[in-house]
Order: sequence, then C-alpha cells, then structure tokens
Amino acid sequence: MQLIDQVRQAGVVGAGGGGFPAHVKLGSKAEIIIANGAECEPLLHKDAAVMEHYAKDVVRGVQLSMEATGAKEGVIGIKAKKKGAVAACQEACKGTNVRVELLGDFYPAGDEYDLVYNVTGKLIPPGGLPIHVGAVVNNVETLANISHATSGKPVTHKTITIAGAVAEPVSLTVPIGISYRECIAAAGGATCDDPVLAIGGLMMGETSDDLDRPVVKTSTGAIILPRNHHMIERKLKPAKAQAAIGKSACDQCRYCTEMCPRFLLGYQVEPHQVMRSLAFTGTGADRWNEWAALCCSCGLCTLYACPEELYPKEACDDSKAYLRKQNFKWTGKMDIKVHPMREGRHVPIKSLMKKLHVEMYDSQAPLRAGVVETDRVVLPLKQSAGAPTVAIVKAGDSVKAGQPVSEPAPNALGAIIHSPYAGKVTAVGPASITISRK
Repeated sequence: MQLIDQVRQAGVVGAGGGGFPAHVKLGSKAEIIIANGAECEPLLHKDAAVMEHYAKDVVRGVQLSMEATGAKEGVIGIKAKKKGAVAACQEACKGTNVRVELLGDFYPAGDEYDLVYNVTGKLIPPGGLPIHVGAVVNNVETLANISHATSGKPVTHKTITIAGAVAEPVSLTVPIGISYRECIAAAGGATCDDPVLAIGGLMMGETSDDLDRPVVKTSTGAIILPRNHHMIERKLKPAKAQAAIGKSACDQCRYCTEMCPRFLLGYQVEPHQVMRSLAFTGTGADRWNEWAALCCSCGLCTLYACPEELYPKEACDDSKAYLRKQNFKWTGKMDIKVHPMREGRHVPIKSLMKKLHVEMYDSQAPLRAGVVETDRVVLPLKQSAGAPTVAIVKAGDSVKAGQPVSEPAPNALGAIIHSPYAGKVTAVGPASITISRK
C-alpha cells in the first residue's frame, strides 16, 4: 500500500498517451508486468530515449510493480532496431527478474492487445483489459516515474520528441505546461512557413495549428508538417466531408478490414462493414456500428490500407461514440482465433512512413541533455483518464517546485497535478491553471 500511495501522491499516469492513473493499476493482482517500449508512431523516439538514458529507473519501476501486484514475471518490450535502448535495458536487467523481449519493427506493435499477445501468447477477451489475462501494461516512462515516486519526486516534467519539419529533430525534457511553440523553438524552429502539429503522432494523434497548446502528462511529442502536406490536408478535412466521400465512393473492397491489426488477431472488427453505416443510417445502424466496437483507432485503415483514401477509422470513431451513448456492452463472439495471415500482413514502419510521405523526415531525434526552461506554464486540469482535477490554489498564491496545485475530487478517478517550478499562480480558470516563474 505504501507504493500505491507514493505513486498516487506523485501524480503518475500513463505517459504513453493513455493517461490511466498508475496507482490504480498497482492495486491489481497480476502474473506479469509488461513495460511497453514498442513506440510504433513514425518519427517519435521519446520512449527509446527514456530507455537508453534511464534504463535502471525503468527496470526498478517494473520490479516495484511486480512486488505490488504479486507478479512473478517482468518484461520490457522493445523493438530490436532500437539498439541503444535494447543494450541499456539488457544491461539494467542483469541480476534481476526482469527480461527484454525483442519486437518487430511494425505498426502498431505498441497496441496493448498486440503487445500482450506477442509477449505472452494470450489473447485479451473482446472488450477486455490486459489484467483479464493476468497482465499489467505500462509505458516505460510511466515505470520510470513509478521509480521516482518512491523518492518523493512528483511528475512535473515530460520527455517528448519534436520532429518533422524542424531544424533539429530532437527529444527533450520539458516542464509540463510549456507550449509546443517553445518546444519547436528549442528544436531550432520550424522549417516551413505554416506549421501544423500532429500531437502524439500522425497515426493516432491530434492535428492542431495551435502552437500554444501546452505539453501535458500524456504527451509523447509532435510531428511538425506544413499545412499543404498531403497527410495534414487529409487530417484537416471536415468530418462531414469525410463521411460524404465515404458514402459516395466506398466500393467495399475489404482492404481496410484485411489489414486491420485487431481483425488479424481474430477480433470482430470489420471497418468495411462500418463504412456501410454511412449509407444505411436509416436502418440497421446499430448492427453496422457494432463492427467498430473493438477497434483500437490505430488509423491503418484510413492512412495505409484504403486504396481510395477514404476514412474508415473516422467512421469507426463515430460508431464507437454512438455505442458509448447507448451504453453498449460486447455480446458478440468471445472465442478468438488468430488469423492465419497475420504474420504476413504486418505493416513495416518504413513502408508506413513512405505511405505517409514523411520518410524525408526520418531522424533518431536523440535526447538533449538538460531541461528546456520556460517562464510560464499552463496546466490543464484534465491530464489523465477520468474527471478533470479541482484547483487547490488561487490566483496570487506562491507555489514551490513540486507543490500540488490541483487534485481529483473525492472518489473521482484522476491524478494530482504539481507545479514544475517555484512561481506565482497568475490565473485559475475553469480548465487550467497558469503559473509564472518568480
């Protein structure tokens, strides 16, 4: 219980994008702890940087998690091509009960369902979680933060990658709340006139032209591309236009389904059937939508498989939103069998980068020593799964580095947010807290 409370007090959440509060996972009973270092979003390298430079902290985080959950096995999943990270983690694992599992260089190797199957040979039940097959999965940076929490160090900084159309693609350690504009400046500035951010990556990330968006606990980085880049133009197309194109042009070729990673694992995910919902919303919408229920939103169907450049992933997202409103619970097939063609349909990262037209931006983005400093941070009150936190400071208050400034409401799922440095609270709004350095 001591570790769980230390992790809760430190505000540790899933650092790979999911944002689930880490102390909750540590309360589970598990057979295996899996450190997710697969990092399959093209051009992002922050997980590799964390493993290469903080391997001992990652391994210790795995060991602490094993002790808390009763797990007998600890595994760090890393792509074999990340040679620096592999060597550092293998060295850190010596003399411990943690081992390294080498993964292939394909997308989306970091999907929990895919990762758990590759490491354990077990298939998570449809609609289930890793814990349903005895596994707890955490991002490698999350595990490093769990290790830091035992020394009373809260999560106040983040490792991110800034890549794409910038002068110096790089991984950086930055205070939470810093703007992407400042991070881009630290990478030598954008090399295009009208930059757009793919926050969290091109495949599963969010596209935004707001350079003043703050870095949060779940940030993994941003790919900067010009507004006229083909992928950015596709991403920025209005949802109504995406649906209209799909309704008029989808010829039910099934490529989206046949390349779907979840379908290839044996789950009933069939994006081509979801696309029918665009034309048949008057009748049978419920049935068409159910084919999206187990979709992981990896984006391969939209950005790689579809020969007509339609938007099946976005149709699946809409279907899942509809199902959530209906409080849908999976009642379909539970007996899962891996597709016999799965191994032959893995999508190599190099092929994906070529399809995305970003191979010219391929760079290792090494971690720069030191911390990028800023005089002002904006801390969103919602930075994790669950409800937004509640501010416990007011404008005019002085705060210390590492001091809690917001916390979850009683009995609410969430994580404490801390000030990254000593400063003064200059604003407390309904969605964020602004702190300026003294």
